[in-house]
Amino acid sequence: MEKRRLSKEELAWILYDVGNSAFILLTATVIPIYFESLAEACGLTKVQYLAYWGYAASAATLFVAACGPALGIVSDLKGRKKPMFAVSVFAGAAGCATLAFPENWLAFLLIFAAARICYNISLIFYDSMLLDVTQPARFDMVSSHGYAWGYLGSCIPFVASLALILYSEAAMPAAFLLNAAWWIAFTYPLLKSYRQSHASEEGGVPLPAGTAKIYQTIKEITGQRRIALYLLSFFFFIDGVYTIIEMATAYGSALGLETSGLLLALLATQLVAFPCALFFSLLSRRFSTSFLLKTCILAYAGISVYAVGLDSQKKFWILAILVGMFQGAIQALARSYFAKIIPREKAGEYFGIYDICGKGASFLGTLLVGFVAQITGNPSAGVGILSVLFSVGVILFVQAERGSRQIV
Repeated sequence: MEKRRLSKEELAWILYDVGNSAFILLTATVIPIYFESLAEACGLTKVQYLAYWGYAASAATLFVAACGPALGIVSDLKGRKKPMFAVSVFAGAAGCATLAFPENWLAFLLIFAAARICYNISLIFYDSMLLDVTQPARFDMVSSHGYAWGYLGSCIPFVASLALILYSEAAMPAAFLLNAAWWIAFTYPLLKSYRQSHASEEGGVPLPAGTAKIYQTIKEITGQRRIALYLLSFFFFIDGVYTIIEMATAYGSALGLETSGLLLALLATQLVAFPCALFFSLLSRRFSTSFLLKTCILAYAGISVYAVGLDSQKKFWILAILVGMFQGAIQALARSYFAKIIPREKAGEYFGIYDICGKGASFLGTLLVGFVAQITGNPSAGVGILSVLFSVGVILFVQAERGSRQIV
């Protein structure tokens, strides 16, 4: 019978999701609105603000997609994963804290991009740690708990930050410092307990060796039909997910929706995501990961169609609730599914490529939204394409599953 209680190592791993989710919730809510105020003070239009925000997010994700595989390969070497993870976390938290100081929109945007790069790099190491802290039969449960408690836990510093900001706009720097401290505090248990039990035996000069091996890794993956097609599927469907997360507040602000309503709606997304992610964790005991993941992708396709007609605060609330129902589940199941089909001793290496697909998709989605909004002058113009991307994603996923003897 499967053990239900979380081990110390699993719990420590889950707590990092609680810590880093504070930064990502701030990124999805307060930071775009604060950036808008800085941009407007310098005379930028709403369309320019949305476009520049999209370009910055795209540049950050493109950078991580370019260097992620090499970093993942190096992290697979014995004893490397934890220190590389620690550096990325502390650098990201320092960037978050530094956002408290710039008054110029460009300086703020550059610091944000640097913090976001470090955050994304930390996830390469963090995701691959899943294979060290638990067993394949528990991947779905532990991964889902990570996202679930991350969504709930992130609400605490977010509500505190919101209270500070509503009390006084001058308290905005304190909100950045608070979230940076939260991020570090919930990273400590994982840094203390983590042991890298699966490692590559290869030696060589670290980063150059990792860079040189990327081509070999990609060639190896292309020879494995299921992994290759799944990564291609992931590229498309996670594009829509990340774009919705990344651009939701910016999109709502560009439509002229009330700021306080946007923030409360996105807080509701986090609260809804908590029980729904845990519910999908329970469903994974009865249904295969692939079935549940395909269900989430199709649900997101419907959500993206609904978002095209978004023109009121009420509709934004409905969108926020719908996204919350599937957001944690699709991310958790995508991560655990991939962890089940890759070699355990090459987790960092493979998750580095996984990150290319995820961050490359995010780059494409945010870039398209920003570009189409700018050339048309209509923030809603680029949203409809997301449903097409979800549809392509599920078709490729079905193809990846076809002919496979292993049910995941």
